[in-house]
Amino acid sequence: MKRGSSLIVEDVRKTFGHGADEHTVMDGLSLRVDPGELVCIVGPSGAGKTTLLRCLSGLIRPTSGTIRYGDEPLTRPHADIAVVFQDYRGSLLPWLRVRENVAFPLEGMGVKRAARSRRAEECLEAVGLPGVGDKYPWQLSGGMQQRVAIARGLAYDAPVLLMDEPFGSVDAQSRFDLEDLTLRLRAELGITVIVVTHDIDEAVYLGDRVVVLGGRPTTVVDNLTVGLGTDRDQLTTRADHRFTELRTRVLSRIREAQTAAPAGQPAAGNPVRRTPEPEGHDRHDRPQDGPEGPAPDALGAARETSGRAVR
Repeated sequence: MKRGSSLIVEDVRKTFGHGADEHTVMDGLSLRVDPGELVCIVGPSGAGKTTLLRCLSGLIRPTSGTIRYGDEPLTRPHADIAVVFQDYRGSLLPWLRVRENVAFPLEGMGVKRAARSRRAEECLEAVGLPGVGDKYPWQLSGGMQQRVAIARGLAYDAPVLLMDEPFGSVDAQSRFDLEDLTLRLRAELGITVIVVTHDIDEAVYLGDRVVVLGGRPTTVVDNLTVGLGTDRDQLTTRADHRFTELRTRVLSRIREAQTAAPAGQPAAGNPVRRTPEPEGHDRHDRPQDGPEGPAPDALGAARETSGRAVR
């Protein structure tokens, strides 16, 4: 596993729409994630968390400012950066078997069929799913399907893994299991992991750091080191008084940012939406059509990434 480089965000501004419909999602946002870190990004619904993740993945470009991977400007999908999307139901291909789903991005990278199959089996075993390669995604539980999506992210052998609300569609017990799987994979593989989540407890449990987004336009309002060690447990860690204090601080900063945001402005990440969606809807901070054209859905993004990974 390659160690990779730092992801560096400097004074990024992202605007969608034109003229009267123009809306600035984020402005003056700066962030650095070093190799081997596990960083969680939280913020209120509509704070532009997914927009930031898409910028970090190279799927969309900021309007101004720079995003670099080491010394290299990040302007399109990079072979060192893998993405696990929000909804496994939209990113796994139901007509392909599990092994083929995991190997799918490798085909666009020119990897031979035998090597693709071997790598897929290795990644399925790494996420605790040995022996399911011949099944179809719809034959697995939701938690198992999300493990398949994570295995596909690992198949790139990429040193950076971006995860967009990766556990929001599974039950509570599966969510805990997947959180522990993420911690184990980071420890075993030494990869950099960035997780976008709306769950404050999850962010504190997983992260070396928690980055809090807020304001309109969005910027970083807090960047706190968690300091709970590497041996975390769902019961003892969450019962630790330090966990409670960190959770309280994150929630307080989010509420402060909401209170300070100018009244009457649309939420970041919803620049041209005409019909409001219910509170808590998964698509609150997905970007709309912008200067780059329509924002890719999970499958389109996977195809784009597999076709551009090797330049």
